[in-house]
Amino acid sequence: MMEALGVKQFSTVDFVVFGMLLVISLAIGLYHAFSGGRQRTTQEFLMADRSMSSLPLALSLMATFQSAVAIVGTPAEIFINGTQYWFIGCAYMLGLLIPAHIFIPVFYRLHLNSAYQYLELRFSKIVRLCGTVTFIFQMVIYMGVGIYTPALALNAVTGFHLWGAVLATGLVCIIYTTLGGLKAVIWADVFQTLVMFAGQFAVIGVGTYQAGGPAEVWRKAREGNRISGFDWNPDPTQRHTFWTLGVGGVFLMLALYGVNQAQVQRYLSSRTEKDAILSCYMVFPCLQLSLALGCVIGLVMFACYEEDNPLQRKYISSRDQLVLYFVMDMLQGFPGLPGLFVACLFSASLSTVSSAFNSLATVTMEDLIKPHFPMEDSKATLLSKLLAFLYGMLCLAMAYVVHILSSSVLQAAISIFGMVGGPLLGLFCLGFFFSSANSTGAVTGLIVGLAFAFWIGIGSFLARNSTTVLQTNSTEMLDVGNVTMGPVTAVMETIAQEASQPSILQALYSISYMWYTAMNSTVVVVTGLLVSLLTGPMSEKDVTPGTLYPILGNLRRLLKLKGCYVPPAQHTTSAQQSPILEHKEMNGEVTMATTEEEGEGEGEQHHSFLPPADNVLVERESSV
Repeated sequence: MMEALGVKQFSTVDFVVFGMLLVISLAIGLYHAFSGGRQRTTQEFLMADRSMSSLPLALSLMATFQSAVAIVGTPAEIFINGTQYWFIGCAYMLGLLIPAHIFIPVFYRLHLNSAYQYLELRFSKIVRLCGTVTFIFQMVIYMGVGIYTPALALNAVTGFHLWGAVLATGLVCIIYTTLGGLKAVIWADVFQTLVMFAGQFAVIGVGTYQAGGPAEVWRKAREGNRISGFDWNPDPTQRHTFWTLGVGGVFLMLALYGVNQAQVQRYLSSRTEKDAILSCYMVFPCLQLSLALGCVIGLVMFACYEEDNPLQRKYISSRDQLVLYFVMDMLQGFPGLPGLFVACLFSASLSTVSSAFNSLATVTMEDLIKPHFPMEDSKATLLSKLLAFLYGMLCLAMAYVVHILSSSVLQAAISIFGMVGGPLLGLFCLGFFFSSANSTGAVTGLIVGLAFAFWIGIGSFLARNSTTVLQTNSTEMLDVGNVTMGPVTAVMETIAQEASQPSILQALYSISYMWYTAMNSTVVVVTGLLVSLLTGPMSEKDVTPGTLYPILGNLRRLLKLKGCYVPPAQHTTSAQQSPILEHKEMNGEVTMATTEEEGEGEGEQHHSFLPPADNVLVERESSV
């Protein structure tokens, strides 16, 4: 196809630039495998020896979910629908402030290795197990999308064999993740982030020049109705409005940067709590820059192809090929730049997939194996490396599944995180903010939330297909936003006709995919609280200290800082004070010891409005 269109193939320089990405990523893994502690302990392999500073953590946090999905999908979204999607940047502020000042302090002071250890401390082992299994399911699906997208792009623009590209990138990622551990993953993310930015800047610079300059790009985008203002329409069925992006996006950000193990693991690998919080602040401008670059590429593409739309002229078969078609078309006179942008795509893919391997190995080891099969640390480290390798192989298998489904990658990926990440967010919120929530309510809420998520997701797919099916009555391939499917059977048509009837269900099925995370997490919280009330709510004194976020206590402190009158708290004797539990982690098991709770005087001045670190679950460093 590309040769027929006269689009230049990869030159030798392009292949050299792309090959350097793989070589340097491998070198980072090998360096960390044979330096320092040589990844001989689980703390070093899974937690980077808790020695990371804020800057590399921030770049790694951004790179983890700034995947090839976003680099390919965001410009295509802007090219087709305009800049409304840009307003998702409004969600970044709250989406990062809340994790920085609520989730990070609690997780960090509990001194965890896995976010799901929190669920056992707050609820029970069964809740921890349910959360772990749900996360594994979520990430296994997502990493298939992450590795398939750039391989498909490379195949489209160079003719390189699709599965050769999948295997090459997959194996490189498996090797440096398995050998170098989390520290190699983080530093590789830093390098790959720089490559991502370089590739995007190169495309913008050359594309703007080809379009006639920035003023010409702006004029054509404005005249082509691609510059969107604030859309205040409160209708939740509208795909992209300020509310769906700015409010629904906050919940999506919380699911990604608040409770997702891949990100929590990075927070916990920092040297201090302050470094972890600072990294969350520093990722904000990085995300804004990345979003801006993706949107500008979309506008530049529109300016260049205003009268020669590659999709309408059938030069390409999918919107996900737009960016690579543009790169190979506009950058063909600049040797090395096409290779740089493809390296940019693969950098995003490698960072996402390597984070998935490492986080999956961590939760499997810490939550599924260690609690039931105690072992020496050297054996646990070896098994962790084996798990990372096995998840890498599973990723290659998932790439084939994605190839069969062939969905629109941007919306499909966000839908997956909304459908699965939303219930996980709701589960953690249930534990953080509601002292009455019990284990039965948590498990029931998670199950109901997942069932609701997939019901709405599948119902939405059927409802959006029904109109087209009834109108065309054919077996043509149908591209319907979330999923592209083949011939629809008579049974599917019947179900779709029922789903298309005006009803409350139809209204639910029509809700924008950006609300999925918010809806699903709310269902978990509401269901969990109702079941907890029916089965006997927990008393606050029975909740493990340090696992609740003290909303009322923090409000009281804020009012004091503003000079408002607050009734004085009643004093209690030491005998009336609730005990504090300390824990020491041995082979994945948490052992508890009782100590006296200290006063709150110093805690009132703590910057995060949480009890001081010595008042929560910490590793025992001295005798009681």
